[in-house]
Amino acid sequence: MRLGELLEGTGARTDASGADPEITDLVFDSRRVGPGALFFCVVGMSSDGHEFAAGAVEAGAVALVVERPLGLGVPEVVVDDARAAMAPLAARFFGDPTATLAMAAVTGTNGKTTTAFLTRSILEASGRRCGLLGTIKQIVGGSEVEAIRTTPEAIDLQRTFAAMLAAGDEAVSIEISSHALVLGRADSIHVAAAAFTNLTQDHLDFHTDMEDYFAAKRLLFTGVEGRRDPPRVSAVNVDDPYGRTLATELAGVETELVTFSASGAAADLSADGVEFDAAGATFILDAAGERLNVTLGLPGRFNVENALAALALARGLGVPLADAVTALRDAEPVPGRMEPIREGQDFGVLVDYAHTPDSVVNVLEAARHLTDGRLISIVGCGGDRDRAKRPLMGAAGAAASDLCVITSDNPRSEDPDAIIAEILTGIEDRSNVVVEPDRRKAIALALAEAGAGDIVVIAGKGHEQGQEFEDGRKEPFDDRDVARSELRALGVGGVGAA
Repeated sequence: MRLGELLEGTGARTDASGADPEITDLVFDSRRVGPGALFFCVVGMSSDGHEFAAGAVEAGAVALVVERPLGLGVPEVVVDDARAAMAPLAARFFGDPTATLAMAAVTGTNGKTTTAFLTRSILEASGRRCGLLGTIKQIVGGSEVEAIRTTPEAIDLQRTFAAMLAAGDEAVSIEISSHALVLGRADSIHVAAAAFTNLTQDHLDFHTDMEDYFAAKRLLFTGVEGRRDPPRVSAVNVDDPYGRTLATELAGVETELVTFSASGAAADLSADGVEFDAAGATFILDAAGERLNVTLGLPGRFNVENALAALALARGLGVPLADAVTALRDAEPVPGRMEPIREGQDFGVLVDYAHTPDSVVNVLEAARHLTDGRLISIVGCGGDRDRAKRPLMGAAGAAASDLCVITSDNPRSEDPDAIIAEILTGIEDRSNVVVEPDRRKAIALALAEAGAGDIVVIAGKGHEQGQEFEDGRKEPFDDRDVARSELRALGVGGVGAA
């Protein structure tokens, strides 16, 4: 595609050189530049792409998208915001794939991954091949790809959508983070159905406060003028206070509002008669008088909310509710989300990604319903992230557990002991709290404390397979593998594992 063709209709213009090179790729990382690339000089949190522009030209870039003229001998497209320019130009370059793909998007603090997985399961069961983009992994044309971040940069997103379309995918189930919405990564995506799960404290290292965080999430549903239209269908959890606010605000937006509730509150989709056991949950789905029995292989009221969100998204993409309910029963478990670890022990072990105060409360509450014995939890907080939630995490873990082991998560550049000290400030009564900074030792300690009928919840990392330290060092560490290893080391055996 020629540069002029790529820019046609966008209002963007090149400098006066008159050159119109053939563009073979779009790149924002100078290390990935090759011959024929259009290089975007993105100004980031810690680096400025303009500083790498000369190197990009040397590597073969034939044109630049800049925020200030550089005079490097290739055509320059001068824009106000190079990052914001990526999405519309990437959508055009890759043939606007989401105009063809049926896009189901989910946002919220907790539940995005589970909802996206359940939605994909329903769509696949309905006979529609569905791609997946999210925190745990990407699935393109039925093949798994490791996920780098929850929502990739706009160029990578559009490239992946094009690959999905070429591989035969008809739909996509995607998690969209608040970062992606604020930074424009999700611009130029044609969203057919979007779901809001909830909003609780997280990412306040990026957002100024909870209202700023909510404003970011709201962008998925209201659209951004000239950059992204509102979704055709908006599914909103009205059990969540921010969800109720969002539902009210969407009254003036051109989107079909579908509300859902796991508490039996008045909603378009509501769950009645919710019951839990070790196998998951059952409830009666009430959809405007249509009542269907639902079986879900995930315990906890929060997973009922996730299931309702998935049902709403699937229905928004044309799947009959009865078919969607049938598909939920056979949906595959989500890695690292209430994932049971079984090595023949006579107590339960669950690994979960819970890393916010609210998600810790939800997971421990769900686990409490599964045992008449003790509930033992392992809780930590990541470094270089929202510090304000650390005391809240400690308070949540200690209040809901018979024994709470406070440990390290991903300390990154911070001192693990300093992080733990901040966690402990939220716990007044520490009589049921043990501190073990070494995460492996903490898991071993918790498992050794467990007796017949107890449940151990290892919270925080879920599916993650590494632990992050200073200078970007990442060492292999998977809570699930460590738990299995430590259970074998204990020589446990018996029946009744969760």
